[in-house]
Amino acid sequence: MKIGYSVEGSTDRAFISGLKLRWCANAIMIEGRFRGSTGQSRRREIAKVCLELSHNGAELITFLSDSNSDDPNAWRKVAQDEESRVPVQYSHYVIIGICQRNVECWLCADTDWIAKRYNRSTEEFRVSNPKGIFNTVLGISYRDTREEEIAELVMQAPLHRWLHNKSFEAFYDKLWLYSNKSGCTIENLREG
Repeated sequence: MKIGYSVEGSTDRAFISGLKLRWCANAIMIEGRFRGSTGQSRRREIAKVCLELSHNGAELITFLSDSNSDDPNAWRKVAQDEESRVPVQYSHYVIIGICQRNVECWLCADTDWIAKRYNRSTEEFRVSNPKGIFNTVLGISYRDTREEEIAELVMQAPLHRWLHNKSFEAFYDKLWLYSNKSGCTIENLREG
């Protein structure tokens, strides 16, 4: 299976890589090129990225973006906007994932687990925007993005506990539905 994807940054790419390794290890990943410098220009390119990835044989195309808002429902509006930009001929195999605030909110959704994994206080991760503490704890920098460690974290995380984050739950539900008609079988997090 070939999975095309378009993300905003290295942590998002590592997140997608971790899910691929966890659920569809033999899949080939194809990264869509992003030519813009802002979220708005990225959204304008959704149709171009779909065309490019489809042309390269992608059987599933995933976009992962941040809502970049403290509003707990902002991700829904961003998701609707991005989904409206997907050309109809690709809509049956495009999955849009919008993180409530940012992907670190998903990575730290189970504050007890992440704190224990890194021998830190749970309260450090129990904040509306855990990006700062996540980057500090993992030692993420411009030169060292720690993508392998983040992918490994996603592979090992108790993802069923992340379902209380509504934006992750929506992304998971779309992946689950798609997996029922594809070559990848993802775990049923509802049974965890």
